[in-house]
Amino acid sequence: MSLASWFRWNEPPNRISQRNPTEMVVETLMMELSWQIKQAEKQQRERENEYRKIKTGVDYGWLVSYPKQSYDISPGERLQLEDMCTRIHPSYCGPVILRFRQLIAEYEPEVQEVSRLFRSVLQEAVEKIKEEEDAKKLAKQWNTKNKTSLSLTTFKSRSKISPFISDIKTISEDVERGTQPTRRVWSMPEFRNAKDY
Repeated sequence: MSLASWFRWNEPPNRISQRNPTEMVVETLMMELSWQIKQAEKQQRERENEYRKIKTGVDYGWLVSYPKQSYDISPGERLQLEDMCTRIHPSYCGPVILRFRQLIAEYEPEVQEVSRLFRSVLQEAVEKIKEEEDAKKLAKQWNTKNKTSLSLTTFKSRSKISPFISDIKTISEDVERGTQPTRRVWSMPEFRNAKDY
């Protein structure tokens, strides 16, 4: 019997990159949710102890033993949250966690409200991702359209510019004739409709 089989040296090392990025996002976000629930329970207990201490004037906190985790979200709600987490792109995982922590610090919710707050952060992120995808689609559509559609090759005018036709009036002709020039700006070429030709 060889010792190599005991130490598992022949097996390739498990790498984190072998896992699906979506699974990693779901696991990370759900771990953050459970950690925030534990923290909310801890803060709620501390508030209750402070209230009892103020009310009775005596601290009996050393006598009380608390369960490890008394609140847990329902399996149905957990599945819904996990489903929402699958819609989060890995690049948004960090910003979602930061936003969730910011709202927890801002509102200091009760334990029961943490999962609702988490759901609102996830919905906000999903909507933002959808808006960005729609904007990318529109930009792609805009860029793939015919780029020469506004060029002069496709621009067909009804009027033609004829600067070299002999009946174009100039200021020098008016001076030679001694007549007052009309109000028209003479530096502009004369425009004629295609029907005149």
